[in-house]
Amino acid sequence: MTKPFASSADLSAKEQTLEVLSPGVYALTAEGDPNLGAIEGEDFLICFEALATPVAAKKWLAKLREHTDKPVRYLVLSHYHAVRVLGAGAFDAETVIAHEKTKFLIEERGQQDWESEFGRMPRLFDEPDSIPGLTRPTVTFSDTFTIDLGGDRGELVLQHVGRGHTAGDIVAWLPQQKILFAGDLVEAQAALYTGDAFHQEWSAGTLDRIAAFGAEQLVGGRGAVARGTEAVDAAIRQTRGFLTTMIDEVRSVQQRGGTLKEAFEACHTALAPKFGGWPIFEHCLPFDVSRLWDELSGTEWPRIWTAERDREVWAQLQG
Repeated sequence: MTKPFASSADLSAKEQTLEVLSPGVYALTAEGDPNLGAIEGEDFLICFEALATPVAAKKWLAKLREHTDKPVRYLVLSHYHAVRVLGAGAFDAETVIAHEKTKFLIEERGQQDWESEFGRMPRLFDEPDSIPGLTRPTVTFSDTFTIDLGGDRGELVLQHVGRGHTAGDIVAWLPQQKILFAGDLVEAQAALYTGDAFHQEWSAGTLDRIAAFGAEQLVGGRGAVARGTEAVDAAIRQTRGFLTTMIDEVRSVQQRGGTLKEAFEACHTALAPKFGGWPIFEHCLPFDVSRLWDELSGTEWPRIWTAERDREVWAQLQG
């Protein structure tokens, strides 16, 4: 039986939970839907991620306003994907910060990504007509960007730790509180989307640099907050394991002259016992394997996903 395309049949609402990780540090999780974060400065807020529409973002902000009424000075975007950025207009932020490669990717493929993700995950696009257009950062950086939180709150360090989920992922690190917002570079009991990824760099140096922070709490892109060093290590380890398993399986199929379909089936067989029950596993895997096949075949820069290409790959691999 043909599986419903991506997450198009997933129409059930997910329960959102706002968690206070430390005084003035917040995370919103939602049963495998995209996570968000917020950090209080002395007289301002920094928000991390923006959801897919302004209407969806306003619902998050309403929960946040039960804890703080400080204005949003900075909105930080971990990467360019539509479900993370198109709700930016709800925040009225003075400054929208992203990596310079994220700005490039928005210009290169932002419109196609919007159309692709709307088709894959329509439930996340709460009132899509509220989106005013592509979100563009007002400030970009290449390596590190530090924000003084004021008073005795310490600082927030935004850092590009290497290519991974995309070319421009950044993390947000609170050294005083030892809390890391890792975006989609780490998932805690949620499947990885790697359709725009650099698998070999991500699984090695990029995750090594994330582990080196020594975080005591970690908010990944999806899934539960990892609390305590053991849980943080486990989230990083499972992310690496997902990636290395895919790399091994796809490389093995390529070396014996197999097909993309065979590589998909090998990855599914290897990953499903551990990861198959996690959110968006079936959704992600065809796109993941297609990108990894390209990468190991020498296509260094990810091909652009369009709504049409999405359907073609799905029919080929999940049909």
